[in-house]
Amino acid sequence: MKTRRILRGSAARRPLLLPLLLLLLAGVCIAAYKPVVIVHGILDGPKQFVSLSHFIKKAHPGTEVPVIDLYNDLRSLRPLWRQVQDFRKAIDPIMEKAPDGIHLLCFSQGGLICRALLSTTPYHNVHSFISLSSPLAGQYGDTDYLRWLFPGCIKKTVYKICYSRVGQKVSICQYWNDPHHRAQYLQRNNFLVELNGERPHSGMEAWRKNFLRIKKLVLIGGPDDGVITPWQSSHFGFYDSNENVVEMRNQEYYKNDAFGLKTLDARGDVSTCIHSGVKHVKWHSNYTVFMNCIEKWLI
Repeated sequence: MKTRRILRGSAARRPLLLPLLLLLLAGVCIAAYKPVVIVHGILDGPKQFVSLSHFIKKAHPGTEVPVIDLYNDLRSLRPLWRQVQDFRKAIDPIMEKAPDGIHLLCFSQGGLICRALLSTTPYHNVHSFISLSSPLAGQYGDTDYLRWLFPGCIKKTVYKICYSRVGQKVSICQYWNDPHHRAQYLQRNNFLVELNGERPHSGMEAWRKNFLRIKKLVLIGGPDDGVITPWQSSHFGFYDSNENVVEMRNQEYYKNDAFGLKTLDARGDVSTCIHSGVKHVKWHSNYTVFMNCIEKWLI
């Protein structure tokens, strides 16, 4: 009789155990998602990334998605090295609380800030670095942004401002890459040439080692962007002196493996995603882009 009662009691508890087990498993799955840190671009801020944050949390429930609230709007024009330093201070505590690592999802100018942060931070634990329509190889185009910042100027004359001491205190000038004035770019630029290893410096080897700590580099861009010029800059391609686009693998900084790009590619850890029909300010609110280019890397 006792034995039967015990068996009946065990059987009665089984329906309760199953939901508890499922809850525990769900908790394990949610905890497995790494935080996704978003860094905004030029002339915008956290409010532009509500949709992207929603996409991430819907696809991966329980994911922490901090959008760094620094250098918003006009403040995004301040010098990039200063921005890098302050973004690092904001992201450090997030990394410390995430022993399994974080993902960096960085839009437009934010992609360059994230690149510099990764290269100059020896202790970072970034797993995927997702660069969303960023001018990684520089910018050279007559866009609305350019006309607003430098009224009356066209791309052929902006170098006169950007390659001056004052110009190099404005963020966009620090990645302005005029293919017709390359000598001045290499001599006077104080950000992108160092990041790309185009002008040798004492920290190159350490920066390369730091950058290679990432597990995956995801490059997203497309031909209808309308701002990143050439759009292939989002994939590390850029103009030659005749304004023909030289793709990533034929760039000198790739061939020389100046900052680790060739090594990442050889490891199979560079992924590119090209989407047509997407304007620059729409990348982070386009659900198709998120599902096709971003979602699978956020695990």
